[in-house]
Amino acid sequence: MDEPTPTQKLQPEGEAPDTGTIDRRGFLHKVSTVSAGLTALAVGVPAAGAFVSPALPKKATDDWIKVADDVALIDVGEPVRVNFVKTDQDAWIETRTLNGVWLFTEDGEKFKAYNAKCTHLGCSYVHDKEKKAFYCPCHRGQFDIKTGKVMDGPPPRPLDELEVEVRESAVYVRYRDFRLGIAERVVS
Repeated sequence: MDEPTPTQKLQPEGEAPDTGTIDRRGFLHKVSTVSAGLTALAVGVPAAGAFVSPALPKKATDDWIKVADDVALIDVGEPVRVNFVKTDQDAWIETRTLNGVWLFTEDGEKFKAYNAKCTHLGCSYVHDKEKKAFYCPCHRGQFDIKTGKVMDGPPPRPLDELEVEVRESAVYVRYRDFRLGIAERVVS
């Protein structure tokens, strides 16, 4: 039997000598560990972000909605209905609603915008060209185009007028919904 030299270590029986290289089993173990870690990061980080981000404070958003790209495209003296989709985010729940406004201008510079829901029960009203008024088909309410005042029918208050701004020839409306069926104008 050979005697170990002073630089050689004595190897216990049953173990492979440590040569500084990795055997196949050790290599596969390390590759599996790294792959599992990368997979956990790839799945875990977005999942944690999706779970936590709705609870974090958000910066204030601009609640003005662009309803017309160019004021020159809006007919003077004729109301125009504009529909848009509004997206609201409440924590993890995202809600999209189809809303509308009626735009009206007498001079092409100053605009009026009305919420497109009748103040009685929230039906969509239309423009009656013959009577030159807004007409609600649900309960025959009529509103003046220029002022939004009730001309006939059961609506308890005038149409809900919205704030309007013209920015670089585009029309923006600060959209709000109001409680229906009451004489006072209360934001809902």
